[in-house]
Amino acid sequence: MEICAVCERSLEECICCPECGHICSLDTGELFCPVCFPAKNRMHEYFMRLALKEAEEALKEGEVPVGAVLVKENKVIASARNRKEADTDPTAHAELLVLRKGACATGKWRLTDATIYVSKEPCVMCAGAMVNARLGRLVYGCRDHRFGAVESQYHIVSDPRLNHNIEVISGILANNCADILKRFFVKLRNQRDG
Repeated sequence: MEICAVCERSLEECICCPECGHICSLDTGELFCPVCFPAKNRMHEYFMRLALKEAEEALKEGEVPVGAVLVKENKVIASARNRKEADTDPTAHAELLVLRKGACATGKWRLTDATIYVSKEPCVMCAGAMVNARLGRLVYGCRDHRFGAVESQYHIVSDPRLNHNIEVISGILANNCADILKRFFVKLRNQRDG
């Protein structure tokens, strides 16, 4: 059996980049070798910026500015933003809407090979829906210290009592994501006070 001199695994299990021979982080969830493809490791930021565009649209529409995109094989298959006010629907959160659209687009309710990028840490309802959808990965921007159900208040997507756990990456463009929420709530406060 041949062993790779770099990662010391059998060639069948080798995790080295075929371009450069460096051990890449493919086995830790990254999509590209950081040596060969440094720009591609900014993929999380790229997709989070798309979620932020959705959040900006929600802000313009008077909704709590949260946006989400669902990505599969590095392609956006669905995007959504909060629509609670527009739809008079308490479940019309960006995450739920993007899960629905993604399931329709793929023809499958199990989204194990998909990633949701969302600008704010999901609530209990949305985190639960992600578990039920068997989502592969969640990437979010800023924390929701009051109601966050992923890391801040609850740990729904990693709860060992549930039948599925989701990989989580947090803090992507966190300041940008928090800023849009601050702008919304300052404006709301000013409208109420003025």
